Amino acid sequence: MKIVAVTACPTGIAHTYMAAEQLEKTARRLGHGIRVETQGSMGIENKLAAAEIRAADAVIFAADIAVQDGERFAGKKIVEVGVQEAIKRPEAVFARLGG
Repeated sequence: MKIVAVTACPTGIAHTYMAAEQLEKTARRLGHGIRVETQGSMGIENKLAAAEIRAADAVIFAADIAVQDGERFAGKKIVEVGVQEAIKRPEAVFARLGG
């Protein structure tokens, strides 16, 4: 499955990046392709291209704040969780994607 994700927390420092790392590691272990955009104190990093979003089978928002430019993901299957869930229970996040 091709997945794109956005991680974001209010301060956008450690937890944003910890969640991104956990999602990437878990996706690889489960055999999924993933690309993660982070939104934090440095602004948007690793911004997802429109083509990547179009090609994705599903989207994960691991965020404790509103995702910037969320309209880019309109029409996609989106699973929304808090940053802590992505860090502590990433397998459960992927299980919510189905397929």
